[in-house]
Order: sequence, then C-alpha cells, then structure tokens
Amino acid sequence: MVRVRFAPSPTGALHIGGARTALFNWLFARHMKGKFILRIEDTDRERSTLESNKAIFDGLEWLGLDWDEGPKVSGSFGPYFQTERVEIHRQHVQKLVDDGKAYYCFCTPEELAKKRKEAETRKEAPRYDGSCRKLPEEEIKKRLANGAPKVVRFILPAVGKTVVNDLIRGPVTFQNEVLDDFVILKSDGFPTYNFACVVDDHLMEITHVIRGDDHLSNTPRQILLYQAFGWSLPQFAHIPMILGKDKARLSKRHGATSVIEYDKIGYLPEAMINYIARLGWGHGDDEIFSRQELIEKFSLEGVGKNPAVFDLDKLNWLNGQYIRKILPERLFDLCEPLLIEAYGSHDLAYLKKIVQLFHDRLVLFPDIVALSIYFFKDDFDYDQKAAEKHFKTGLAKPVLTALKEKLAALEPFTKVEIEPLFKGIATEMNVKLGVVIHPCRLALSGRSETPPMYDVVELLGKEKVLARLDKALASL
Repeated sequence: MVRVRFAPSPTGALHIGGARTALFNWLFARHMKGKFILRIEDTDRERSTLESNKAIFDGLEWLGLDWDEGPKVSGSFGPYFQTERVEIHRQHVQKLVDDGKAYYCFCTPEELAKKRKEAETRKEAPRYDGSCRKLPEEEIKKRLANGAPKVVRFILPAVGKTVVNDLIRGPVTFQNEVLDDFVILKSDGFPTYNFACVVDDHLMEITHVIRGDDHLSNTPRQILLYQAFGWSLPQFAHIPMILGKDKARLSKRHGATSVIEYDKIGYLPEAMINYIARLGWGHGDDEIFSRQELIEKFSLEGVGKNPAVFDLDKLNWLNGQYIRKILPERLFDLCEPLLIEAYGSHDLAYLKKIVQLFHDRLVLFPDIVALSIYFFKDDFDYDQKAAEKHFKTGLAKPVLTALKEKLAALEPFTKVEIEPLFKGIATEMNVKLGVVIHPCRLALSGRSETPPMYDVVELLGKEKVLARLDKALASL
C-alpha cells in the first residue's frame, strides 16, 4: 500500500509551499487509495511552538486535507510528534555507533569554527576533517565518563557516488567526497533532521517521499543512512520551488504566504486547492478542477521540473470563478457578518438581495462591503470621471427630471415595471437607452459600474431613488 507523509516543522504557519507539498502528497495518496500521514517534526526546540502546531492543523483543515494517521486522529505507527520519538532515535544512533558506522565527536564550536576558517583560507568547501574518528577507544571512554559535550557523526564513504533516482528529475548523482561526516545526534541529545526523518519514514513504512526540491541535497545523506541500516529505500520525488512573478523565491512581498491568511482575505478553500495544485502540476490545458477531478487525474508524471510561478492575478480570477459556482446561501453566510460589521443590522431579506446582486461580480467575498456601500449610505461622492461624461451634458438634467417624475408615479415599484419605464423615456427623447441609464446609475450610486440598473432601482426603493435623483439634479 502507498503510504506518504507531510512532515512540517512547527516554526510558523502553514505557507503556500508547505500547503502544496501537503496537497501533492494527499492527492497521490487518495489517487493510489493509500494513506496520508501527518508527522510534526518538532525537534527544533527553540523555534517550535504549540501555536504553530495549531496553525498547521488549521491550514490543512481549511483546505480539506484530512490525514489518515497523525495528531488528533492517532494511528498504528505513532507517536506522530518527533519529540515523542527521541528515545527511538537515540536507540538507532547507538546501533550505528555499536556497528562502527558512527562515532562520538568532542570538537568544540571554537575548534569547528577554526577548521572552517582554515578550509576557507585553502579555498576549500568547509567539511569536517574526521579528527574525532581517529580517537583511541580509551580516550573516548574517558571523555564519555567525564561527561564531555559531544555529538554523534555518521561515517560517510570517502569515495564513490550516491545516486538519487528521483521520480520527477530522473537520476541525480552526488559525489561522496563532497559530503562530510554529518551530525546525526546533537549535543542536547536530540537527533538532526536528516537522521530523524530517515528513521521515522522507515518505521512508519513510508513508500514515497514527496517534498520540495530544497531537500534534494539532503537526500544522498539520507540514502546512505538507509543503506547503513540495511533498509529498503522509499521512492523520492522532489517538486520544483515556487517563485513570484518577478522570478524571485516566493515571499511576503508577492502576497500572503500563510494559507490561513488567504481565508481571512476572502479566498474559497476549493479555489486555493485548485490553484495550488496547478503550481507545478498540469493535466492538458485544463485550469479548473473539482477536488474529485484532482484526485482522479493527479500523477507525479504530470509534475514539471521547472519552478512554478505564483500569479496572484490568476488566483483572483480563479477565486471569482469559484464564487460564481457556489450556492447563494453559502455566499450569504460568508458575506452577512461582513456587511453587518460594516453597516450595522438590516433586514435579512434586504441583505440577501444585495448579496445576490453581486454574486457574479465578486473576486473576493469581502469585496461585497465596498461594492455595496450605496445600498447602505446616502452620503457618497460622484466618480469625477463619470460625472464629466454623464452629468455635464445637455441631456443629463432632462433625463433625470423625466425619471424622477415617472418613477414617482410608478406602482408597483418593481423591475418588471421599471424596465419599460426607462425604455419609454429613451424612446420619447429619441436617445439611446444608455443615455438614460448612465446618469441614473451615477445619481443612485456615485459610480459608473453597478449590477443591472433595474435591479438596483427596485432594491433601493422609491423613497431613496427619488431623494438621490433630487440630490443629483441639485448638483447639476
């Protein structure tokens, strides 16, 4: 059975890159009818926080990425927090030491800094020189007995090469001589990332490691650890990084990077899932995929090698498409609290009609607040450009006067009656319908763009419409 994992470090919120890694793992597991495991790699004790744990859970849950094993759901391969697995890691470190595949290193930070500086002077890449590997057994026992600060280093082959057979990039070769005896257990007794993830992936029976290509350089070290233990390798797939439109690595200047921020800004989770899936993966020329379609069509063969570009304009377009698809009731539930916060309590039916008018015009659902202001406030200014075009003409005053007189007498004040009234005025004055609609729109909203005019007139009601026509006429 396919078993994949998403293994974030809880040092901050779930960001777009992490969400995409989680999504690709989740889609692969669901497509292959396998298991998706969440493991929290919290061994960085200085930076890991409970708040970050919650932010990761909240982000995944908002996106609808449910996990089969992990925190909050348990499973047969726990614990799923790395700090709760430290004793398991130490036992495996000791096995490597006992087998002569790892050794204690007593070099102080000052000594290591000196070695690095000397390497730089020789214009060599800084590599640990293996000096503690040569310590006599008696000296090691003595230092251990005295409680000397230590780490444990893994013995790397001095020559040869390590090949990563990557499912996306193909074979990637690393020369062993450019690597060094890396630390697998830190001086505080906690394992390093490379060691802990190998042990945990093996014990959790992970079959595929799907992660960002920033981890590719870690993979030869991890493969050598698998081989030292005599374990079978999982299959590796390193997905390309995400860049901004300026081709720089994605950062806050390209937009929000925390997934949960996108919820607050007004994006729908299904739009985010669709968009994130398209960051590096494709299926023909298709752009819009339901969750089920993504599960059915996702494959690692569809993941490209080149960096993906995060385009906020495209995300906005996609979110607008998804808003148009959702049920009116759901959109109202999203918009109602925003409208009440901005404009106070109003008749529920009135609010529902307003939201319905803007259903096909929203890019982000909080846009409803600014777009609908003239349904709640009378003291708005006229758009200057529109006023120049539609108020400062010889026809504006007679058009608005005719509208005021006829609308005042109109009963019932409904769209069915309002539309022929507008068309009748245009016919009587021998002008195009737009000559009647544009100055009216400006008078009623202060804007050059609104939902359909007859809907706006009906919803505002006779009293407000006549008052606003009076105000516009007085300004001419």
